Amino acid sequence: MRAALNRANFLGGLFSLRNVKSMSSSSSQNFVSRSVIKKVFAKLQKEGDGAVVRRGISRSEQKLLDPFLMLDEFSAVSPPAGFPDHPHRGQYGYIKMGGITHQDFKGHKGTIYAGDVQWMTAGRGIIHSEMPEEEINKGLQLWINLSSNEKMIEPNYQELSSSDIPKAEQNGVQVKVIAGESMGIQSPVYTRTPTMFLDFTLDPGAQFHQNVPESWNAFAYVLESGESGAVFGSSNASPVSAHNVVVFGQGNDGVSVWNKSSSKKLRFVLIAGEPLGEPVVQYGPFVMNTQAEIDMTIEDYHYGKNGFEMAKYWRSQ
Repeated sequence: MRAALNRANFLGGLFSLRNVKSMSSSSSQNFVSRSVIKKVFAKLQKEGDGAVVRRGISRSEQKLLDPFLMLDEFSAVSPPAGFPDHPHRGQYGYIKMGGITHQDFKGHKGTIYAGDVQWMTAGRGIIHSEMPEEEINKGLQLWINLSSNEKMIEPNYQELSSSDIPKAEQNGVQVKVIAGESMGIQSPVYTRTPTMFLDFTLDPGAQFHQNVPESWNAFAYVLESGESGAVFGSSNASPVSAHNVVVFGQGNDGVSVWNKSSSKKLRFVLIAGEPLGEPVVQYGPFVMNTQAEIDMTIEDYHYGKNGFEMAKYWRSQ
């Protein structure tokens, strides 16, 4: 079981609750953007069983980005590599990728195809696996903390096919609204911790200004960009290359972005959430509020109780 904990240092949780509304505009008139306070390059590292990911958010960014715990980008995960049986407790999250089969000890099983998304609430405990059916070209996984009064809820899922994700487009800017709202389009997902998750693509020369609630923490992750493409906060700021996390300060109207490239599209995700302001104690895939709760979680997992009753018997197929 200790090996399973080590393998799981990375996978997340899912589902939904509160509605998130925000206004957006393609005009810069009277819009005051948040400033960029930090940039973090997502370095390659090994995870799971033979898989390689880019870790964009780790423990050193957690205080700046409460309620977010971790962000990983997958570049290519091919069989037999993957993420075999491992547990979670105390968080939820989002995963978007193609060609991966998920199954858990509650009997849930399915395949996430290219462009699909899954939100999973780990809650009081889940053991699952995520194994590729084919090579995965692109994927993201985000861990979001649960408040202390929701850490022991029952696990749950919400899955959206690519065709079910709301989309909008204006003035050379396309957005997929995975959580929250943009361009007057709202996601059907209700996040337990109020969260915005927007997948933007900007044509060369395009700009956009997205409102974000003033008290929320926000960051962007650049997936694809030209050499001088991704500019955030101010039109004369330094460009940001692909595989970088851009952390924004609080306050002001929201986030401004420009694609300064003359030939290449810019693709990034903008993620924001309401801070929980609670202590975080993490042990691999277990995220609680105190060390005593972590010790109890390890004991529950080891002895198969309090949500982990199937831990000793279940194996993925």
